[in-house]
Amino acid sequence: MAAEVAVDEASVDEVASWLQQSPALVVLDVRETDEHAAGIVAGALCLPRALIATHIAKLVPDKQRLIVAYCGSGVRSQLASQALADLGYSRVCSMRGGFAEWQRAGHAWVVPAGDADGRAAPLTAEQTTRYARHVRLPEIGVAGQRRLLAARVLCVGAGGLGSPAGLYLAAAGIGTLGIVDSDVVELSNLQRQVLHASDRLGMPKVDSAGQTLRALNPDVRVIRIAERLGAANALAILADYDLIVDGSDNFATRYLINDAALRLRKPVIHAAIQRFEGQLTAFAADGAPCYRCLFPQPPPADTAPSCAEAG
Repeated sequence: MAAEVAVDEASVDEVASWLQQSPALVVLDVRETDEHAAGIVAGALCLPRALIATHIAKLVPDKQRLIVAYCGSGVRSQLASQALADLGYSRVCSMRGGFAEWQRAGHAWVVPAGDADGRAAPLTAEQTTRYARHVRLPEIGVAGQRRLLAARVLCVGAGGLGSPAGLYLAAAGIGTLGIVDSDVVELSNLQRQVLHASDRLGMPKVDSAGQTLRALNPDVRVIRIAERLGAANALAILADYDLIVDGSDNFATRYLINDAALRLRKPVIHAAIQRFEGQLTAFAADGAPCYRCLFPQPPPADTAPSCAEAG
């Protein structure tokens, strides 16, 4: 068949015929991820042209397989084909006319599913721009970004640890952020707790955090919990979230979070810092190992000074 010879460019009809005859054919969509909302060739691999050099070997290790690259109109795919040839792939070609011609010819195409019900759920135009650097990563893409937008993360503490965590989670598009903190903003907080500002002294930290996070990313729903996490409310609060970020400032709360998360089978990210030393640990939802496995007992009080004492 025609696929057995080196081809620089092929028509959409030729490519459709090859797909029917050869399951080993690789059809490579080299457009940007946000373009997939309009549809892709059924069965295509998707890899933006800029990532071919770093990712194609993992996706297609056999350099003798026939690869047909396509883009929107057939221009970028010619450049992609040349890049593949330069990497040692010996049987590559570009699909003439690109995806636009493929659709006009009536060949099979699909819209990548974005939701569990299989319907397409593309990002809005504003989200496509906001999260462009995410969706261009093959490991995330549009589907991954939509999972982030559907995710629910709880930050325990809106202080020195919770502040940067909250900012980056909101910037990344985590759809729901819960903030638990019973304190108010004080002047001494501002040197490190970057969620807050000088004009918010005396304001509950959860309100200050919500104001900052919503200004950063209106996509994010901020749930403000102006309570101290304790045995009476821990299970009820943690139950509503997919992931717990522990930025608490005392060991009693850390052990409480660990125990509640184990019972609820929730993953936890624990962070701690003292002066110029820090530790970041992730504990999986299956509970093996957990925070108590790492630290069976809290340290003596005189060896664990507070921020006010140690800086």
